[in-house]
Amino acid sequence: MSDSQTPAPSTPAAGTPDSTTRGPAPHTPEQSRWHNAFREITTGSALISVLAVLLALVVGAVMIAFTNKDVQAASGYFFSRPADTVSAIWQAVSGAYSALFQGSIYNFRRPDFADGIKPLTETLTFATPLIAAGLGVALGFRVGLFNIGGRGQMLIAAAIGGWVAFAVDLPYGIHLVAALVAGILGGALWGGLVGLLKARTGAHEVITTIMLNYVAFYLVSYLLRDGFLKTPGSNNPQSPATQPTAIFPDLLGPNYNLHFGFVLVIGATVFTWWLLSRSNIGFQFRAVGENPNAARVAGISVQRMYVYAMLFSGGLVGLAGINQVLGTTTSGFGAGIDSGIGFDAITVALLGRSKPWGVFAAGILFGAFKAGGFSMQAAEGVPIDIVLVVQSLIVLFIAAPPLVRTIFRLPTPGALPRRQRPIITKEAAAK
Repeated sequence: MSDSQTPAPSTPAAGTPDSTTRGPAPHTPEQSRWHNAFREITTGSALISVLAVLLALVVGAVMIAFTNKDVQAASGYFFSRPADTVSAIWQAVSGAYSALFQGSIYNFRRPDFADGIKPLTETLTFATPLIAAGLGVALGFRVGLFNIGGRGQMLIAAAIGGWVAFAVDLPYGIHLVAALVAGILGGALWGGLVGLLKARTGAHEVITTIMLNYVAFYLVSYLLRDGFLKTPGSNNPQSPATQPTAIFPDLLGPNYNLHFGFVLVIGATVFTWWLLSRSNIGFQFRAVGENPNAARVAGISVQRMYVYAMLFSGGLVGLAGINQVLGTTTSGFGAGIDSGIGFDAITVALLGRSKPWGVFAAGILFGAFKAGGFSMQAAEGVPIDIVLVVQSLIVLFIAAPPLVRTIFRLPTPGALPRRQRPIITKEAAAK
């Protein structure tokens, strides 16, 4: 066919779609600012967590210096001898953090290695319930749920598992497993109730978990005074002692407080990692946490995932509660058995960026703060409240990633690098 006979390309009429014209993009529901902020805080960069801890320690050092009597005395004549003030500040801060290290990791003043390593075992003992509860909170974060009901879930787990531990007679081994399973199931059911309320009625999990914390506290308090948890013949609101057949065995002997609960927490960390990263239900959890609208369009039952997520979350927090009964407070427990762990777990989950192994490391760090804080107070006279302030500052800096990025001049995630100006040579300019 000649060029004169070649048909001209046809032009589609206005408004007529063709293969080269893109139609309107399908509408995708945008996530709220709260959802985006929640995701950034709970699953952000691990570097932000490290820098948040560093900033908190720096601010803590400033507070240690300001509260130290030697620093206050030396600052009175700062302009005549400034080196004395600097030296006093260094001795106060270095002495406090050295005592923190020796009280949580290794005490160089002990005569042998067996005694020197005891602070590390105390750190791991404190960290055990923090890790378990932190894993439960982190799992909820990955599904977009803010589980702040750790206190109630721990109390219910301690009540149910504790009753099995002191009231039921079973052989050694079987008794321990029965009490452990009962405690985990108690926490799972108390957490699953929150998921069910959210799935069926749309009730916000923050409100329901707060209310259920109070319900659990007063319920367990009543049971300790007049119910099946009361010690016979005693007016003290405390349960009977755990039977020897249901107590966690010691890992390193009777001279150390570290018990089998730490091994269970390692197993729980592996299980949570597998659940979120390798299982089908974990994929659905993450899909709902990223975008529940898109997950619903893809055929995932969002309401069902909420229930399942809170069951697993409550079970992991329940592991922390039953750990206290079977491993730490075996002489009997009261209504304050949670010891603030349910709320500290939120900080651990945030610091660990809702990643199982990140939560594990964060739990050990906070266990070190708890173990070393008392040593710092005893050796250097530093108020134990300083440790609590440092923990609070970690939460503050984690909840404000833009502040951390500004201080350390970090780039904003997703921001495009500044385009460099093109180099124009004389030859190119002449053309």
